[in-house]
Amino acid sequence: MTLLETAVRTSAGRTSRPRHYLMCAPTYFTVSYTINPWMDPSVAVDQELAMRQWESLRGIYQGLGHRVDVVEGDPTLPDMVFAANGGLTIGSRCYGARFRFPERAPEAAVYAAWLRSAGVEVVTPTHTNEGEGDYLALGGLVLAGTGFRTSPAAHAEAMTTLGRPVVSLELVDPRFYHLDTALAVLDDGNGESPADVAYFPEAFSLRSRRVLRELFPDAVLCEETDALVLGLNAVSDGHHVVLPAAATRLAARLEQRGYVPVLVDLGELLKSGGSVKCCTMELHR
Repeated sequence: MTLLETAVRTSAGRTSRPRHYLMCAPTYFTVSYTINPWMDPSVAVDQELAMRQWESLRGIYQGLGHRVDVVEGDPTLPDMVFAANGGLTIGSRCYGARFRFPERAPEAAVYAAWLRSAGVEVVTPTHTNEGEGDYLALGGLVLAGTGFRTSPAAHAEAMTTLGRPVVSLELVDPRFYHLDTALAVLDDGNGESPADVAYFPEAFSLRSRRVLRELFPDAVLCEETDALVLGLNAVSDGHHVVLPAAATRLAARLEQRGYVPVLVDLGELLKSGGSVKCCTMELHR
């Protein structure tokens, strides 16, 4: 029986569920402007290497039995490879993106058009937000980041649009400009069991750290060394956790927790401040 046919219960009690991902190949990827501390247009990008690394990530997902759809890139939008930012989709409804910076603003319409063609109702936002970059869906609620890219008002708008409670978390370190660079969902709980996350505490305000401790008292706490290689920019199916190859300490901790770390090198995409999760929009059931 494949992952597409059933969820697999592991000996450690971890459950792998088939997922549906949307990606965009880095055909036009480059660093031609600066909108986060990672980006330096003077540093050359090897586009062929970026493509090979991206293909490796897509192959991992497919090898694990997950569905991967690909949206066509646009030569005027070098950051379209970071598909997570295109919206937050739960069921048949999507809360669309409204990018902070004009360089990325046209991406929202491209992703919305693809989602609508797939039968998803896309609600156009009135407040600035950057999709799954700042929204991470659990089985019963949504964790929402603010501080750099997403307006607090967008959190309330997302809650109304998707009909799911939203917990606001404030980011305070510009290196971790999106929530998905500072926190990873390891097990979304699927509405049936407690969710499990990993996060880097220093990326959050003191109030948000208290909220995270209350919600996830047994969370995996990531060290700065691994956070700075975007180790938390990871994607999990509840059993396998796909994360940057350089995040070795975090990978070891996940293995101790009963997960299977799957390491992948996305070093070229890191030049733009993105990694595994940034490249991956999940169409949540």
